[in-house]
Amino acid sequence: MVSRKRVFDLFRTMNVASCQCPAHSHTGNIQVLNSTPSKDYAFEIKCSTVRYGLGVTREVGLDLLNLGAKNVCVMTDPNVVSLSPMKAVLDSLTKNKVNYKVYDKVKVEPSDSSFKDAIKFAKEGDFDSFVAIGGGSVMDTCKAANLYYCDPNAEFLDYVNQPVGKGKPVKVQLKPLIAIPTTSGTGSETTGMSIFDYEEINAKTGIAHTSLRPILALIDPLHTLTVPRNVAIYSGFDIFCHALESFTAIPYTERGPVPENPALRPVYQGSNPISDVWSRFCLQALRKYFNRSVNNPDDIEARSSMHLAATMAGVGIGNAGVHLCHGLAYPIAGNVKEFVPADYGTDPIIPHGLSVTMTAPAVFRFTSVSDPDKHLEAAELLGSNISGKKQVDAGKVLADTILEYMEKMSIGNGLSSLGYTSEDIPKLVKGALPQKRLLQIAPIQQSEDDLTKLLEDSLTIY
Repeated sequence: MVSRKRVFDLFRTMNVASCQCPAHSHTGNIQVLNSTPSKDYAFEIKCSTVRYGLGVTREVGLDLLNLGAKNVCVMTDPNVVSLSPMKAVLDSLTKNKVNYKVYDKVKVEPSDSSFKDAIKFAKEGDFDSFVAIGGGSVMDTCKAANLYYCDPNAEFLDYVNQPVGKGKPVKVQLKPLIAIPTTSGTGSETTGMSIFDYEEINAKTGIAHTSLRPILALIDPLHTLTVPRNVAIYSGFDIFCHALESFTAIPYTERGPVPENPALRPVYQGSNPISDVWSRFCLQALRKYFNRSVNNPDDIEARSSMHLAATMAGVGIGNAGVHLCHGLAYPIAGNVKEFVPADYGTDPIIPHGLSVTMTAPAVFRFTSVSDPDKHLEAAELLGSNISGKKQVDAGKVLADTILEYMEKMSIGNGLSSLGYTSEDIPKLVKGALPQKRLLQIAPIQQSEDDLTKLLEDSLTIY
């Protein structure tokens, strides 16, 4: 085997011998470090296999046959169980003689208690595969059920992100999971994240590991035709923040430390050239289709495009990550008081897409100094005219662009519209501080005072 020193010597020889003419001198300037860098130097792109198309759900039975599945756990929620997407799944399983059992008690915005109930159901079956049909809550619940089914001796907090849980790496082999999203927002069908409300701290946390990723995501735009108006709005803003946060995340070369083993590289790695492609695609799709998809629910082109954008954003967040909007959103949703939005039943709930967008104007004013050009580009992709705008204007330009979308979609006037006051800010900050996995992906490090000000600035936004 060639020694490490010999490899370095060879690179240096190439560098010296390379063409030094003006046209080629830069390409020959190879820099080689003898020591391991303190910050990361590589990124990985991982995601589920994606199959997109009208009516593609009908193929799920054959997919399970191809996997050799004998007994499938199908998970959904009390709303989707009676809708056409669920019927399409069960018809396909029945047609292809695949045995299954249905768990239809998934809670929208799941908690550790609801996760444990789904895990209990899974452990009582003899399942060799899983299918999740529904929104992000269903997919996240199914991921957790699969994990703890495959590691029945694990304590619940073993895999939960630090500092709430132990954050242990997943070493067991999970069963195949096929995800079929019915909403256009979370992108959970492509990610290794499973998010829930941890009731003890009234804030969201989760489990993050590449093993949780579904092996296949069936992206069927027909399912979006049943999505109510407010669900379409809040899901759309989830795409919105996924794309913006991934696009503006800390560059992967600035994230540290370097993992001792590539298998330990985190799920959230920072922005990179490939995740940026997905983010740009999503921002352009939002500009063209968001308003159409909300106001014209039968517009199959608009709803199909938003459905695809959600998946593309999922690839972005599943590799680059999200940061402050999501880190602040978790306690905002977890401390809900009496807010009950239309189309979400009768219990108090702050939908995820609503909770993340409430702080977005303040967040991007704050982060703009990290990369003004990227913030201006994001505003332009969303439809703003940035000609003549200076770098110092970047934060205001992007924040104003976001506010235009929010106002057009009738989003309330900040956190105050959700029932929060200045007296609630310390509690919200306390819930945000444990979200280190997210806060560390922000392009600017932030203090507790910074988080306080972001929330204060978000109490009223118009």
